[in-house]
Amino acid sequence: MSEDLNQAVALLKAGELVAFPTETVYGLGANALQTSSVLKIFELKGRPQFDPLIVHTKDAQSAFALASNVPKVALALAERFWPGPLTLVLPKRDIVPDLVTSGMSSVALRVPAHPMALELLQAFDGPLAAPSANRFGRISPTTAEHVRQEFGPALKLVLDGGPCKTGVESTIVSLLEERPLLLRPGGTPVEALLSVIPQLRTHTSDPLRPLAPGQLPSHYAPRTQLVLRTGDTVPHLVGRRLGLLSVGPARNQTGFECVEVLSEKGDLREAAASLFAAMRRLDALGLDLIVADLATDVGLGLAINDRLRRASYK
Repeated sequence: MSEDLNQAVALLKAGELVAFPTETVYGLGANALQTSSVLKIFELKGRPQFDPLIVHTKDAQSAFALASNVPKVALALAERFWPGPLTLVLPKRDIVPDLVTSGMSSVALRVPAHPMALELLQAFDGPLAAPSANRFGRISPTTAEHVRQEFGPALKLVLDGGPCKTGVESTIVSLLEERPLLLRPGGTPVEALLSVIPQLRTHTSDPLRPLAPGQLPSHYAPRTQLVLRTGDTVPHLVGRRLGLLSVGPARNQTGFECVEVLSEKGDLREAAASLFAAMRRLDALGLDLIVADLATDVGLGLAINDRLRRASYK
């Protein structure tokens, strides 16, 4: 292992926090089985304790060891999509602290696909609770520098694994009932899930009681106000500095001081990987308003639109 990975393991074993890359976004990791360590995540992020965390493990066997009941459909999904951007919600064993699950009797589990994350989990030899490594409700980080900008010296170590390839958080599916339930669209497209679980249901979250991370109505938000554009209309704001965030080739760029195009080819995978970094660049310009175009609601477009709608929530 590299010196940084050795240091990361030592910090985690000492009950400290470490930021590390996954294929989705950078995570803020703590020993998932130690309540005092997990509490530091909530404190550093400013995250309310009613918002549950995802637990990351090195493999499916380690993940399912934290669950009290593992149905056959969980095994099928793990076989198909792990390691990867899919989180499964299952009944938890008592070994998982209530703080991790916000007092619920279920736990969110996944095996990340990033090689550095897997190496860290293997070396630590235990599960890591790891929400996105940013201040609560703000834009998720997809580079190590984003994490450093968020926390500065308050965070002792950020492992740098380069830009995240997927760029949006994992898809979350609940397996607590007979029919699987989609709790959050994400890096695993719904269409791919349907090939394994055609009975998948969708869910409208209760903003006062999220069943999984990323379900609060306001989330992923820049400090600059973000609004969604319909058609080619542009807000009539004379004298105000506007930025445009476009998933594919921008339709009407008139009146915008800066334009961020997530994919000139309209490729949704490229767009998803670019989303949060582009939002951060626009947010850093001191604009009066960010205007965003939605993607087509298919594939990763569903996850992109979910993030944009929550980022624009007032």
